[in-house]
Amino acid sequence: MIDTHTHLYMDEFLEDGPEGAALAVDRAVEAGVSMMVLPAVDRESVAPIIDLHTRRSGKVAVAFGLHPTEVGEDWEEELRAIADALLPLSPVAVGEVGMDLYWSRDNLDLQKKAFVAQLLMARDLDLPVIIHCRQALDECLECIETAREASPDGKLSTLVFHSFTGSPEDVRRIRSICDPYFGINGVVTFKNAGSLPDAVREIGMQRLLLETDSPFLAPVPMRGRRNESSYVTFINDKIAGILGVSSSEVDIATSSNANTVFGF
Repeated sequence: MIDTHTHLYMDEFLEDGPEGAALAVDRAVEAGVSMMVLPAVDRESVAPIIDLHTRRSGKVAVAFGLHPTEVGEDWEEELRAIADALLPLSPVAVGEVGMDLYWSRDNLDLQKKAFVAQLLMARDLDLPVIIHCRQALDECLECIETAREASPDGKLSTLVFHSFTGSPEDVRRIRSICDPYFGINGVVTFKNAGSLPDAVREIGMQRLLLETDSPFLAPVPMRGRRNESSYVTFINDKIAGILGVSSSEVDIATSSNANTVFGF
């Protein structure tokens, strides 16, 4: 299995001591996780990402980007600092980036500018894009169209809708303008997952990716605890039940998808 989106470098893992993040990687490996992608969110996330990458090189990969909730007037300077620090680690993606109107709409225009700029940056670097989209699907799709129009050949890199919790209709809307992959995390195991299981069927195994988004959104039966990459097994098993296939089939398919997207 591959956890395509995890924040094991965050302070929550320091509860287990200075080696807490590295130990979480070890537990994931023991659980059958072969690789974990660590997306940056802001300048402060850079140092712990580099530290964990140094401690567990070969088991974690990095992505660089500026999270939409962290976008301010100085977003260009912030993004440049993040990129300069993480490009030497051969990042596998630009992310996580996108649109978030759950917390605030005050920086809407800046979010759009930063998202489009990072979509084009990823295209220039030939890297996939890990997209954060929260209560902002219309705006996300608008930015994707804007970036495509600004691209010299009208094309963008491979897109990943991370932490996807939408409906089958949302899947179809997204696919009307692009053909992305969808990261599914612990929300799919929740009783209040809504139409997400139907969306998983709509997506199909050929475009699914596993992720935990740890330390957030721990899956059942670990819900309420600090999430970590080793719990991706519960997500894998839940998706297998939804699709009516074996857990090993989901593991093989999603790992193959992750290898295709991120070039492992």
